Order: sequence, then C-alpha cells, then structure tokens
Amino acid sequence: MAARRGGAMRPPTSSMRAALARSPAASFLLAAAAAAAVVGGLYFWVVVSSFRLPDSGAAGCRPDGEGSWSVGMFYGSSPLELRPIELEGRSNGNSSAWPVANPVLTCATPTEAGYPSNFVADPFLYVEGDTLFLFFETKTTTSMQGDIGVARSFDKGATWEFLGIALDEAWHLSYPFVFKYENEIYMMPEGNKKKELRLYRATKFPLEWTLEKVLVNKPLIDSSLVQFDGYWWLFASDFSRYGVEKNAELEIWYSNSPLGPWTEHKQNPIYKSDKSLGARNGGRLFVFEGSLYRPGQDCSGTYGRKVKLYRVEKLTKEEYKEVPVKLGIEEPKKGRNAWNGMRYHHMDAQQLASGGWIAVMDGDRVPSGESTRRSLFGYIGFLLAIALVVFVGFVKGAISCYIPPSFWVFQTRRTELSRILPVHRFNQKVRRYSTNISRYFSASKTRLNEKTWSNMLFFWVVALIGIVNVCIAVHFLFSGIGAEEAYTYKGQHSQFTMVTMTYEARLWNLKLFVEHYSRCESVREIVVVWNKGNPPSSDAFDSTVPVRIRVEEINSLNNRFRVDPLIKTRAVFELDDDIMMTCSDLEKGFRVWREHPERMVGFYPRMIDGNPLQYRNERYARGKRGYNLILTGAAFMDSEFAFKKYWSEEAREGRDYVHKNFNCEDLLMNFLYANASSSRTVEYVHPAWAIDTSKLSSVAISRNTQKHYDIRTNCLAKFSSIYGPLPQKWEFGMREDRWDK
Repeated sequence: MAARRGGAMRPPTSSMRAALARSPAASFLLAAAAAAAVVGGLYFWVVVSSFRLPDSGAAGCRPDGEGSWSVGMFYGSSPLELRPIELEGRSNGNSSAWPVANPVLTCATPTEAGYPSNFVADPFLYVEGDTLFLFFETKTTTSMQGDIGVARSFDKGATWEFLGIALDEAWHLSYPFVFKYENEIYMMPEGNKKKELRLYRATKFPLEWTLEKVLVNKPLIDSSLVQFDGYWWLFASDFSRYGVEKNAELEIWYSNSPLGPWTEHKQNPIYKSDKSLGARNGGRLFVFEGSLYRPGQDCSGTYGRKVKLYRVEKLTKEEYKEVPVKLGIEEPKKGRNAWNGMRYHHMDAQQLASGGWIAVMDGDRVPSGESTRRSLFGYIGFLLAIALVVFVGFVKGAISCYIPPSFWVFQTRRTELSRILPVHRFNQKVRRYSTNISRYFSASKTRLNEKTWSNMLFFWVVALIGIVNVCIAVHFLFSGIGAEEAYTYKGQHSQFTMVTMTYEARLWNLKLFVEHYSRCESVREIVVVWNKGNPPSSDAFDSTVPVRIRVEEINSLNNRFRVDPLIKTRAVFELDDDIMMTCSDLEKGFRVWREHPERMVGFYPRMIDGNPLQYRNERYARGKRGYNLILTGAAFMDSEFAFKKYWSEEAREGRDYVHKNFNCEDLLMNFLYANASSSRTVEYVHPAWAIDTSKLSSVAISRNTQKHYDIRTNCLAKFSSIYGPLPQKWEFGMREDRWDK
C-alpha cells in the first residue's frame, strides 16, 4: 500500500476493490500465491506424507532438540561380539512380535505409564538373578529436564515394565551408574548443574534412594567406576571445559574404596583436544579375559555420534594407555529409518551367571539439535518464498511502496548552526543515496516489465526458486524428524520378511525394488523367488538387509507361497516387484497386521459380487463402499498359516488351476483364508501413494487389462465352486485412525 506525503490513506471503496480485482498484476500475484500453495500441498502429499508425524495431542514423544533416543538389547558369548535381539529369535505372542526387535524401550514406555517423556537414554543394567533392572535418563516433558527412570524385565530384556521415577532432583540428572558394594546398592548419576559428583544409596530398591555423600566437588559428567588391579578407578570428564576441549576431555581418579577419598591421576587430563578420540565415557567399563575395556563417545560432527571401544594396556597411578579395538556390533545401515541410524553413544555390557553376555545400548535416528535446525530451515524457506512473491508483486505493480527520502534522515531544525554540524551533512548524503536507489529500482522495474524472452526467463527462474523454497519449508516444518519410522504394538517392535517373485527380464526393476525397500526399518530380509532365467548374485543389489535368491525348478505362480523354512519371521509381506510405495505405508500395514495376525492385510481392495461372480477394479469397490478381498500383490500374512494352507492337500485342485492359467494365485489364497475361518479374514490399509511400474513394462502379465479380468472372473467361478463363497462386504473407514479410508 502507498502512503504519500500530503494526504492520508483512505480505506478502499467498492470501486477500488473492483479495480484491484481486475488488475492483471494483482491477479498475477494471487496466482503466484495459489501456485505456491498447490506446489506445497503436492510436495506434502508425495514426499512429506510418507514420514511419520508426531501426534499433536500426545503428552510425550515430542520433537526435542536433544534427540529422540531409545534403548536396544544385545546378546553374545563375548562383549566383543554382540547381536541385536531380533537375531536371537526372542518372541512375544501377546504383542504379535515374532521376533521382538529393537528398540525395546522408547519414550512411549514411561509416557504410557503416566510419566510423559521425550526420550530415554544412558541405560545401565542391574542384574539380580533372572531379573533385569534398567536405569536410564528420561527427558520429562513437564520440567524439560532429565530424571532417572527404572524398568524391570523377567525375560532377559524382551519385554519391560516401567516401574517409575527412581530419582528426581531440582536439576538435570542422567547417566545413572548403578553398582553394588558391600551388600549396598549405589547410584552415581550425572548432575553437573550442582558442580559436584554425588553418590546415592538405595533405601528401598529400586525406587527409593538417599544421598550418601559427595564424591568430588567438581562438575564431572558421564562418570564410571571400575575395580581393577586392587584399586577403584573413576573415569569422568570435566564439563566446565569449553572450546575444543568440550566433550574431548577425560580424567582419571583412584581410591581404595568407591566411597573415596579420591586422588587425581598424575596424567590428568588424559585427553583434552580431539572429540573423535572417544574421551568422554560411553558407558560402563568391563573386564573380559583379564583385560579392561572402556567405551567412549566419538563426538566428532555431532554429540554422541557413536561408541568407540578401547582396551586399557596400562593403568597405574602414574601412567595410562589404551588402544582402540573393534566394538563388535554391526553398524546401522538404514540411516534415519533405523532407531540408532544416526547416533549411538552409550553401552553397558555385563556377564550373566550363565556365562553369556548381555548389553544395552541407546540410539538416535537424528543428530543433535535436529528439531531446532529443521525449524530454522523451514522458516527461512517460507520467508524467502514470501520475499520472492513480494518482489514479483512489486515489479508487476500489484504492490506499491513509496518511502520518502526524509524517512531515513534525522529530523533537525534548519539553522545556520545545523549546516556546519555532521548531522546535516549526513542527512544530505542519505537523501542523495535514497533518491539514487529509488531511481535505480524504478528503472529496473520498467525494464523487467518489458515483454522480452530474457525477462520471461528471469521470472521463470524466480518462480522455480520460490517453488524450491516452498518445498524446503514444507519438508522441514511438516515432516516430523524426516524418518519413516516403525510403529510399536503393545510397546514392542518387530520385523517382517519381504517376498517378491520375478525373473531375468525384470532385473532392472528388481534392483530398484531392493534398494528402496531394504531401507524400511522393519524389513529383516528380502527373499526373491526366481522363476525363470539365470539368477543374479545377491551381491548385485544395493541392500541394507540380506537378499536371498530362491531359484525355482519350474516357472509357476504357486512358487510365491511356497513353504520356506529359512524365513525367520512369522510376518511375510508379499509384494509384486513392480509396485513402489513408501516405507511408512509398509510400517502402517505391518502395525495393522500385528493387531490381527490371523488376517491378510493389504493395500489393494476388491469387491467380488454378482451372479455369476465378476472380477472388477478398486473403483468398483469404492462405489460399493466396501471390499471382501485383498490382492496379495501387496499384502501381509502369517507365513506359518498361509503357506502351509496354500500347499495343503485341500488346495491342490486350486493350485493346479493357477499353474495352468498362470494367474489367480492371490484369489486362491483369499478363498483359502475365507474357507478356514468364520470371522473376518481381510483388512485394507490405504497407501499415501503407490506406483505400478508394470504399466511402463512390456513384460507384465496383466498388461492386457480386459483379458486379465476375464481370466480372473473364470477363476472366481472355479474357486467358489470348490471352496465356497467369499465373506460379505467390509466397509472402508472403520478404523479409528482412518488408515483404511
């Protein structure tokens, strides 16, 4: 709007509003804003909607600048060779977790127990017979500081019961180092805000503690104790360090008792300059085969990037020497889609009475300060997009702005004295410069409004930059933490196996398939049923999970459901190799299947009805507002039930018909499910988007749609005569979460 000297600004009349509406410049500006909104919405639907977004009504598990830490379990015969819980075959039928997968403890654990938390980190174990107690930092949402929570497990860490808050002070607490000494249980948490290292004693384990004493009057962090070679040793870092020494300093103290008094090591500080060395402790020190090992944090790039392990070669009152050794835990490969894909900074490994080793480790899928950084980038993107729209509006005349030169100058009375003062000379320069700038902008505005190819190209570039900024803003502000996370069911994660069937003519498609889906968090293995031609090597694929090529003797669609004893998960996701969808949609489908593992859960619904039965597309099901069949080209099922049922004697006639017609194996599976139960057997999940690349290929069996439908209609008549009818209609949109809309 323009406010010129000598006149007050009047409210727009109806004629002025009409003129503004007819203004080409105003129309252009409105069109630009509308286009930006459309582009932002399209980008959200195609890209951002695939990310798991935080529940706006949730009490905990909110985005936090410190991260989204959670805790996982590991097992092994040695602390130098540990495997995650999902590879140990531990299961829990109550949560349909076959197997249980990491993380086993998340922010949801205390939140659902009534103690809202944004993350859990710094886990320490206390082993009492067959019972495990886990102490950890929980970022409480009410005070936004760390408290010490405690959970209990009776099945070696597969399931955890949150017991409550063990320790809550007026300051931040973390790193709850728990140990036993002379039949008393002690906890030495970090509380550097008090500038002292405190020791607490359990009065009623595990929830009641009292302050025993102050060990060291210094703001020590991540302090760990270990008894070795006749002394108690205290390893810690001084949090008052700054600059290059922050998170790069290590000190050692020694005593005859964990209760002190403590004496500083003569080499202190052991480290003080390189954050990548793992100076800051990363968990409990342990002794294995006579050697002392120390886990440390590599803080290069971001805080707590990963755990490094060191073997201590010399530890005396005067000398200390350690060398790096292999940690023995496989590096995560799925990036943000893995619970520990970006950071893992703490480990507590302990030996059980059985001789085996158990360990807890925390992990994070985002770097430190991620939520703050995403907000900053998002708002900058929006501001730049708005600035470009305003710029275009100014050039096109939809926005008019006149700032008189006097606006920039100091107001002084014009006297003889003012002429010789610096203020007057400064004002003259400001007027001159502002006038020149105004002339320059006016000339540029005139030139840019000329109808030339160069001007058109200029505005197209500006529009492209604006679109990019809108997409950046939408991506960073509305995509949560930018990860396609797995969903828990009854507090637990699990995994599934992907099975796809293909042959050599579709190898190019298979490589894209494997590269994409192997990054999904809950995928454990991809099994490729190779029906025809020379099979590729498993090494030919860019995959983060094992790829197994199962070569079949004959080319038959029945091979898709062949009983496979090498599959280690109950849940199998059958997916055609020409369907691409988001990992988030797969995780939703897996979550729904875990609620009802007796059902087939899929993404392509059909409504089969009529007399005689007729096969139709999804549009028909939508018109009927319901479905009674799920295509197994993208469906979860119980491999133990489904595969055995498909290869049972009762299914022989149906299998022969499928093999003869090279079609309808998915229809047969639906009839077998329906025949085996009187309750609901199928459930639909709506994908955010899905691409069927078979439409781009000349080798798809369903390329001739009408012929394909005719064959499937014949299959319906055959299978219904053998196995009976399909169930009645199930309506769309029956779920509370609206995943089946």
